[in-house]
Amino acid sequence: MNRRVVITGMGGLCGLGTDAKSIWTEMREGRAAIGPIANTPLYDLEGTVGSEIGMLPEHEISRKQLASMDRFSLLAVIAAWEALRHAGLSVNEGNRTRFGATVGVCGCGWDAIEQSYRSLFLGGATRVPIFSALKAMPSAPAAQVSMVLRLLGPVFGVTSACASANHAIATAVDQIKLGRADVMLAGGSDAPLTYGVLKAWEALRILAPDTCRPFSADRRGVVLGEGAGMAVLESYEHAAARGATILAEIVGVGLSADAFDITSPSVEGPESAMRNCLADGGLNPEDVDYLNAHGTGTKANDLTETAAVKRVFGDHAYSMSISSTKSMHAHCLGAASALEMIACVMAIREGVVPPTANHREHDPDCDLDVTPNVARQRKVRVALSNSFAMGGTNAVLAFKGV
Repeated sequence: MNRRVVITGMGGLCGLGTDAKSIWTEMREGRAAIGPIANTPLYDLEGTVGSEIGMLPEHEISRKQLASMDRFSLLAVIAAWEALRHAGLSVNEGNRTRFGATVGVCGCGWDAIEQSYRSLFLGGATRVPIFSALKAMPSAPAAQVSMVLRLLGPVFGVTSACASANHAIATAVDQIKLGRADVMLAGGSDAPLTYGVLKAWEALRILAPDTCRPFSADRRGVVLGEGAGMAVLESYEHAAARGATILAEIVGVGLSADAFDITSPSVEGPESAMRNCLADGGLNPEDVDYLNAHGTGTKANDLTETAAVKRVFGDHAYSMSISSTKSMHAHCLGAASALEMIACVMAIREGVVPPTANHREHDPDCDLDVTPNVARQRKVRVALSNSFAMGGTNAVLAFKGV
């Protein structure tokens, strides 16, 4: 259980870009990729905003494989392939049994479900496409990653709403520490920009009509986005033996539950997750230079997260840099904390804290340094990534430079 776990490759795509490098460039520049949804039939939701991916990058996935993939699986596979290339790893007969994958998702293959239901209930169809159930299952992205990359080690899906990617990364860390794998592809994926999903979120009355403004007094709610983020995790020994470039080390994992309410967050659950993460990593509050906040742009989240941060970090809460990159890539649900992992790792590597975009009005109840609108240069030794989900399932990760 004392094996160190490091990150040697990253891949991702979202509204900000179709690879990890371009995503980070846009984050660093504070550019938001939020606007009216153009690629999905919205019917009575015309004018709804979101963060969409433009044209997908070229890939080598066969037409046969594509036929059994919903969009969230396709995004996961593209991100995983990029991460593997970035890590300089190849999968072969000699190592594939020691390579695995965990992919977090908030929901399922919504596009397959929506097309099937519309054809049955509105189109008069009597059957649905043969792969509908297989496209829709929440474990499909993990399974598809394993099949495309030919991974034979531990492979499974993880679902804990908006904390799914951090939970997937945490469980991948455990597989390596327990000796069940040497390499894990870990992250999250989601493609929620469908009519049915947007109608469900509309019913919660928390969708913003314009953009996402975390920690700003004029916040108006959540904006949904699509995307995927994946990382190559290795034991330190495995990475060092092959001379890999180590991007960062995952030094702490903190998990907790609110056990409070299905929609409303508590202060105690997030507080516990952050404390657990620091304890797991042997870290003091003063060791943390950057906190990537859950930061959804709802009043409930912004106020409870601010209160939890103050409880955990005390006076240091006013010294460290905080930001919510959801202000730029929107809330990509199961993929959100995987994209935020990219922000944390690159903040450590480049000494740049990405900003909270769209911040217009100071909120006295969110009086911490949320890095409004403009990135800030500072040395980042340790970065924390907060992920707090509906239902109170919380996961916090700590990243450190090596």
